[in-house]
Amino acid sequence: MTEALPEIQTEDTGSKGRYFLRGPAGAEAEMTFSKAGDQMIIIDHTEVPDAFRGQGAGLRLVTRAVEDARAAGKKIIPLCPFANAQFRRHPEWADVLKS
Repeated sequence: MTEALPEIQTEDTGSKGRYFLRGPAGAEAEMTFSKAGDQMIIIDHTEVPDAFRGQGAGLRLVTRAVEDARAAGKKIIPLCPFANAQFRRHPEWADVLKS
C-alpha cells in the first residue's frame, strides 16, 4: 500500500508562485511558475526530491496547476521539460495549453 502524499499547497507572490508538497524531514517537491499577464502562467521548474520519487508527486503538481488554470480560464506555457512532457502525455489538457 502506498503512503498518501500530503496536500498540495500554493504560494503566490504576485508575479510568481509555486505549488508544493512538504514531506518528512522538511523535504519539498515543488513546481514554480511565473505569470504572464492576467490570463497566462508559465511553468518554469519542477523539482522532486528523492523522498517523493516514484509517488507521482510531480504529476500531481502539474495536474493541480492545470485544474486551477482551467477553473480560472487561464492558459499555461509549460517551459519546464517535465511539465512539457506531461502535457504531451495528457492531450485532455489541450484546453489550457497556450498554442
